[in-house]
Amino acid sequence: MPVTVVTGFLGAGKSTLLRRLLLDSGLRLAVLVNEFGEVGIDGELIRSCGFCPEDELDSRVVELANGCLCCTVQDEFLPTMQTLLERADQLDGIVVETSGLALPLPLVQAFQWPEIRTRTRVTGVVTVVDGEALQTGSVVGDPVALEAQRLADSSLDHLSDINELFEDQLEAADLVLVSRADRLESAALEAVCEQMRKQVRRGVSVLPMQRGDVPAALLLGLDRSEHLHHKHHDNDHHDHSHVAMQSAVLRLDGSFDRVKLEAVLNQQIAAQGLLRLKGRAWLAGKSAPLQIQAVGLRLECWFDAAARQERPGGDGLELVLLGLQVDAPATEKALLALLER
Repeated sequence: MPVTVVTGFLGAGKSTLLRRLLLDSGLRLAVLVNEFGEVGIDGELIRSCGFCPEDELDSRVVELANGCLCCTVQDEFLPTMQTLLERADQLDGIVVETSGLALPLPLVQAFQWPEIRTRTRVTGVVTVVDGEALQTGSVVGDPVALEAQRLADSSLDHLSDINELFEDQLEAADLVLVSRADRLESAALEAVCEQMRKQVRRGVSVLPMQRGDVPAALLLGLDRSEHLHHKHHDNDHHDHSHVAMQSAVLRLDGSFDRVKLEAVLNQQIAAQGLLRLKGRAWLAGKSAPLQIQAVGLRLECWFDAAARQERPGGDGLELVLLGLQVDAPATEKALLALLER
């Protein structure tokens, strides 16, 4: 089950992003919302957006209101995930919206717990940052509200400095989205994005966003080909706050070596700054396809015996590349070079 983790401070734009995603993706998603205190504002915003029939809400939106996910993994997070996974045949994916006060890395590591490790995979950590606040020199738009949220839970003894937590959010990110991009002048927006690029890991993309308008294919580990092959073309007249996406599909026949294939894919992801890469390869001597999934620099490959794709006539590879400047010929050339050795 693909899992997308969305993190960011209170007011950064996480719930707006999720509402748009739930309504526009066409996928059957469940949402786990981690909140602080007794008032589940984010959970209520998501429940009320009309993304699923009312009789499914209780099983599609799960709120954890007591404590930080990274502090309550065994007591709350694991049982909740196990409950969601009991309905895996009715879901296309799970989105976890962490409170901005939750440390993201321990949550990602929690997916390695034996009870859920073989049944889930984290397809990406998306950090949402407030572009308008960052322009003014603050990492959060409403420090007073954030402090109130922080005081609502007494278990937050691991938090000492908001700026350090912001750095943790950026360090964990596979993708950073700068919200409220439409409220900034072009030069100011670029300055904020450049500031973020200096703080993230090499190869992690920083993209502007307004009102949660981001292609679902960028955020989710999609298994349906009709979503995978959806095209996002460049548009010279695009507003500066929109994401102008490019995508390309490659299909190659031939027998690839897994280790060398992964090395080339990693190289192409870094060289082109690819935002997402998805595909499958049929390798010699393997009955199941090798599933290929990457968000930013997070590349994961695994053999999936349950995959329903029929094996083509011979060995081969299918890839979908998504990014701001996709160079499909360069990727194809690098892959064909593997077949010539």
